[in-house]
Amino acid sequence: MSEAQASPEITGKMYLYEKPELLMKEQHGDLAMKPAKQPFAFVSKARAVPITLSEIPAAMKDYPLVFMSVEQPQLLAITGLFDDINLFVNEEGGWEDSRYIPGYVRRYPFGLAAETNGERMAIVIDRAFEGIAPDGEVALFKDGEPTEETKAAIEYCKSYERDRQMTDQFAQALKALDLIQPQTAQYTPQGASEPVNFAQYCSVDEKKLGELSDDKVLELYKNGTLPLVYALLMSMSNWRHLLQRRARRFNLSEEDIFKPQTVN
Repeated sequence: MSEAQASPEITGKMYLYEKPELLMKEQHGDLAMKPAKQPFAFVSKARAVPITLSEIPAAMKDYPLVFMSVEQPQLLAITGLFDDINLFVNEEGGWEDSRYIPGYVRRYPFGLAAETNGERMAIVIDRAFEGIAPDGEVALFKDGEPTEETKAAIEYCKSYERDRQMTDQFAQALKALDLIQPQTAQYTPQGASEPVNFAQYCSVDEKKLGELSDDKVLELYKNGTLPLVYALLMSMSNWRHLLQRRARRFNLSEEDIFKPQTVN
């Protein structure tokens, strides 16, 4: 006697996704997308957001770009300091004008996740997103098939995943060269005689980069990695900009600039 096939499930958790579900017509066929009142509320408490290789040239202008750790060198854009507050999401739940929005955020509420058996990736959707409802304006499915809008979202997720895999290879290559090292962000308040250490992170060590052999540097240049490495180094100037953004958000003096804030 045959047994009923179990419904596929998602392995583990997904960062920023509160209730990820495998996108299926049986479960989501009557749902549609609509404008959310606060479209970026889901990322409003994130201090960091994943970033990919192709995003570095744009993201380096707004964020410090760092690695999660030496052991797990996932590339991240830093969006907050001290508090669980994304300094690029305003009180109305919108992203700050003219600031680069990471692809991980733009693909939401769609995404890719490993199925339980780990053999393949599957499209998921965060059912907790307020922009998904039966009375939405843009249907997820029509006549049992994904709509053009859903297909476009799926293709973007696939493209993002390819870029993410290339990013992992990039990070592993830097790790193999021993270039990713713990770093300290410092800031000297006006009138202070000594700088204050305010953030610990992992990034490219400029000294170790300068110590690489000529053939290694040439290899990085020829495979297109060297300009991206320098872009990561240049992004470190954004630590100061983050502090200034935080001071403006909470109307902080230099004396209070490092103090955690209580925000509901």
